[in-house]
Amino acid sequence: MSVADSASVDTTTSPPACTLDHIVVAAPDLASGARCVEQRLGVVPQAGGEHARIGTHNLLLRLGETFYLEVIAINAAAPAPTRPRWFDLDRRPPDATPQLWTWVARCDDIGAALAASSEPLGPPQPMSRGNLNWLISIPEDGARPLDGAGPALIEWQVEPHPARRLADHALRLEKLELRHPDPARVSRFLRSLGLAGTLDVLHAETPGLRALISTPHGLREL
Repeated sequence: MSVADSASVDTTTSPPACTLDHIVVAAPDLASGARCVEQRLGVVPQAGGEHARIGTHNLLLRLGETFYLEVIAINAAAPAPTRPRWFDLDRRPPDATPQLWTWVARCDDIGAALAASSEPLGPPQPMSRGNLNWLISIPEDGARPLDGAGPALIEWQVEPHPARRLADHALRLEKLELRHPDPARVSRFLRSLGLAGTLDVLHAETPGLRALISTPHGLREL
């Protein structure tokens, strides 16, 4: 996709401080998601678990000390939830190609971050997977903020960070590009959450994401 002009992220005033937590690859099933990640990054993601409350399950791949990649899919063996699933998964065609779909930002106080956000993110919802517990923002309709260019917010209720429990294959996120027809709106959103770091906001006619990841075999992209 060609990129036109860009919008910078001003972080001179950025309370509350949020940071990237993980990027999300959506797939019709975990097997196809794993193949996609292996083809792009040369590593098979490891087993994660089930999100019983929302009817999904995942695979995981460490991208740093406190950062990881998640492959997520609807769990066909689980009962359908009583509400829309997160990350717009209910709107994806069942045969859609696996793709980098959205991302999640971590904060210490999700209530304060939601109050400061320039975009509506929905209320914080309690979630769990195995012995992990957290709060995460989910809009009532399950939509992705700014069609994936903006993050959901998460507050972990566990130590250490879940990424440190994953095998380290020397993969590291170098940059996450956030593409949107209104980059100024995306930048305003990031400023309201104090987000900076490895984020670039770019103009594009269609919202989307691009991640650059260093591997032992060179720089790869999703």
